[in-house]
Amino acid sequence: MKALLIYPQFPQSFWSYDRFMEIAGLKAVLPPLGMITVAALLPKDWEIRFYDRNVNLETEADWEWCDLVILSAMLVQKPDFHALIQKAVRLGKKVAVGGPYPTSIPQDALDSGAHYLVLDEGELTVPQFLEALKGGKEQGIFRSLEKPDVTQSPMPRFDLLQRDAYLMMAIQFSRGCPFNCEFCDIIVLYGRKPRTKEPHQIIGELQALYDLGWRGSLFIVDDNFIGNQRNVKRFLRELIPWVKEHDYPFTFITEASVNLAEDDELLQLMNEAGFYAVFLGIETPDQDSLQVTQKVQNTRNPLIEACRKINEAGMLIYAGFILGFDGERPRAGERIQAFVEQTSIPQPMLGILQALPNTALWNRLQKEQRLVEGIGGIELGDQNTLMNFIPTRSIDEIAREYVEGFWTLYEPRNYLRRCFQQCLSIGSLAKRKQTMQFSPGKGLQLVAQLIWHQGLRRPEIRRQFWQQLWTILLKKPQVLNMYLGLCAAGEHFWEYRALARERITQQLGYDPLRVSVLPKQEPMLIK
Repeated sequence: MKALLIYPQFPQSFWSYDRFMEIAGLKAVLPPLGMITVAALLPKDWEIRFYDRNVNLETEADWEWCDLVILSAMLVQKPDFHALIQKAVRLGKKVAVGGPYPTSIPQDALDSGAHYLVLDEGELTVPQFLEALKGGKEQGIFRSLEKPDVTQSPMPRFDLLQRDAYLMMAIQFSRGCPFNCEFCDIIVLYGRKPRTKEPHQIIGELQALYDLGWRGSLFIVDDNFIGNQRNVKRFLRELIPWVKEHDYPFTFITEASVNLAEDDELLQLMNEAGFYAVFLGIETPDQDSLQVTQKVQNTRNPLIEACRKINEAGMLIYAGFILGFDGERPRAGERIQAFVEQTSIPQPMLGILQALPNTALWNRLQKEQRLVEGIGGIELGDQNTLMNFIPTRSIDEIAREYVEGFWTLYEPRNYLRRCFQQCLSIGSLAKRKQTMQFSPGKGLQLVAQLIWHQGLRRPEIRRQFWQQLWTILLKKPQVLNMYLGLCAAGEHFWEYRALARERITQQLGYDPLRVSVLPKQEPMLIK
C-alpha cells in the first residue's frame, strides 16, 4: 500500500506566529504529533510519504503515486481539510480521515466524500481500519467507546519531520483531564481520567529526538500536564537526571491547570527538569463566571497569587481568556485587561466563547434553543469569531470589549513592557544556562531581524527596545533568549490585532471601535 499522509494548512491565527516564523526563517510552530503517531501504527511494509502543508506542499506526482490518502484535522483546519478530501475523490483515491474535527463532526467528512472515518483515538481504531482494508471493504466508520492504554502507544515517527522547519518539537505524556469545564471538548474527546505514558517511554522519545539531532524547545502537548500529579512527578524524577546527563539539550513548555501553583514540590521538579513556560487556562478573573462555567479549580486561590508563584518557580506564563460567559457582567474585557497588566502576562490569548460540538455547553444551549447559525460567517475553532449562540448580554457589547481588549493589550509599547516585566519576575532557573532555545543559525537571524525592526525601524518603540534590552543583559542575562523570542513574537501580534479587528468588523458589518449606536443581530436558531 502506498499511503500519502497530509496535514492540512492552518489559517492565520493567534498561534500561527506568521511574522515571527518569517523573520526567524521557520515554517511552523509545532509538528503534527497525531499524524506521525498514526504513521507509526501503519504496517511496516507500507510505503509512506508525509507532508505537513504548513511546511511544504505535496506534488502532483505524490497524488499520482498513492493508493490511499490519510488526513487529520482540527476544527480550525476545516477549509483545507475539505479541499484535500475533495481533490482525492476527484482523482479516484481512497480517503481515510481522523483527528479531533472529524471525531466531533463526522458528517462533515462524509459530506465531502471521505471513504473511511478512523475516529476517536488511533491506537484502537487504526487496527479496525487496517482489518477492514485487508478484508476489501470500500468504506467504513471506525469508533471505540473505550480509551486506549497510552503505555502501549508507539513511538511517533519523528524521522518523517523536516525538523529544522519548526520552532519546537512535540511529545505527549498524558491524555484526558480530571476537571469538568463546561465549554471544554478535551474531556469529550479524551475523557476525565488522565492516562499517562510510562517515564521510560517518554525518555525513549526524548532520546530519539536527541539522536536525530534536535536541540531546543520542546512542547509537551498535554491538555493538562498535571492531571495525574502522582504520575507526572514519577516522570519528572526520571527526566531530571536524563537532562542533566545530556547537558540540558531541551527546554520544555506545556499546558497545565492553575492548581499547579498549589504544589510546591511539582513546581520545583518542573524547574529542575528545564520547564521554562506554561500555558494556563485562566479564562476570566470574574469568580461568578468561573462558577457558571464550572471551572472551580480557578476559584480555590487568588489567581494573581497563583501566577506570582509560577513565575517565581522559573516559568513564563502564557494564558487564555474568554469573553461571553452566561451572566457575565459588563466591562468584563476591562477586568481581563487589568488582570493581564497586574500579572504582566505577555501573550494573553483573548477569545470569544464558542460552544464546541458535544460539550456540556453545547448540549445545554441546544436544550435552551440558544445555538445559532448565520452570524457573520462564524468559523468554529478560531479565536476571533462571534459566538455561535445567543449570549446573556449583547453580542455588540461583547464584540466591542473583545476588539478593545485585543487592540490595547497588543499595542506595541504595552506588549513590550509586559514582556520585560514578566522576564524580570521569572525566578531562579536551577542550573540551566538559558530558557527558550533557538538553533545557532536561526537565533542569529532572529536577533538581526529584531534589531532592524524594533531597534531601528520603529521610532515609537526604538528607545524602549534598547533600554529594556540593556536592562535584561545587565540584570538577568539567563532569560535573554526568552525575552528576545517574546519581542520577536510582537511582530506577529501587531499585525494580527488588525486582522482580528477586521474579522470582527466583517462579521458585525461595522467597526466596533468606531460605532457608538450598535445595530441588533437577528440570529437563526439551530433546531
